[in-house]
Amino acid sequence: MSGGGKPSVLVTGAAGYIGGLVVKALARRRDELGALVGLDVREPPAGELPTGVAWVNASVCDPEVDAVVAEHGIDTIVHLASILKPPRDGEDLAYRVDVLGTRNVLESAVRRGVRKLVVTTSGAAYGYHPDNPAWLEEHHPIRGNEEIPYSRHKRLIEQDLADYRQKHPELAQLVFRPGTVIGAGVSTPVTALFEAKVMLGVRGSETPFVFIWDADVVECIVRGVFGSETGTYNLAGDGALTPREIAALLGKPYLALPSSVISSALSLLKRLGKSPYGPEQVKFLSYRPVLSNRALKERFGYRPQKTSREAFEHYRLALPR
Repeated sequence: MSGGGKPSVLVTGAAGYIGGLVVKALARRRDELGALVGLDVREPPAGELPTGVAWVNASVCDPEVDAVVAEHGIDTIVHLASILKPPRDGEDLAYRVDVLGTRNVLESAVRRGVRKLVVTTSGAAYGYHPDNPAWLEEHHPIRGNEEIPYSRHKRLIEQDLADYRQKHPELAQLVFRPGTVIGAGVSTPVTALFEAKVMLGVRGSETPFVFIWDADVVECIVRGVFGSETGTYNLAGDGALTPREIAALLGKPYLALPSSVISSALSLLKRLGKSPYGPEQVKFLSYRPVLSNRALKERFGYRPQKTSREAFEHYRLALPR
């Protein structure tokens, strides 16, 4: 470690939703850090960059990442840069940021002797399959669907991470696979389902959602920066909620349509440029990975502060009336 035994930390995706929260949480412990650098293509909102944080406007795909790691003596990278919503101009940007950007970070980490990488992938890496176990654990195979870009990208990232663990064991890895991250004011492609006038489902499928409170995600990442834990962990609160239960909590009707109807509608909307999603989204609606948090509690030693239901209620109560 640099800075007199204190970790020097680079946070990628630092202007994002979780990235911004992580930077603020680390800034509150700034005296325990040698350096704290945020990196993103976007500037943080005016007046919201905490004191003591160095900011770099760059993409994780840029060669500049390597220069930043060297200049600030970074020994710990928190890699959060990702694209959640498919860009309307095609998949290429998402692939570059998610997959090639992660490879760029990994290459720089090894080249510059970084000690630890803390990274979030996603439960989507398991894939959306009808034969998924009822509760997925970390030993289950990573089968991110080829036809679902986000899921495929997370699978490719996990494969790269596994390759680096074999070839470069000197770079310690702490990998988190979150379920659906939720909190007051959060807006994601998943919460868009909850904001519609009708909660949509697939007839014959009641695959539930597992939620993880945003504050729990941040706490696990911060613990990873200051602690010695390594390994791979699902991030999920206890329990799960079915789409029908979510609709009831929101006071909205629940409409379960045949998969063929949803597939046809999505195909049309995508052709018309009205939706970034196509018929492959039926698998997301039908076969969501349901994450077990047993390893998080038993091996990582962290019990989420909110259950899936409590995290969703926290989100629901913050919605505009």
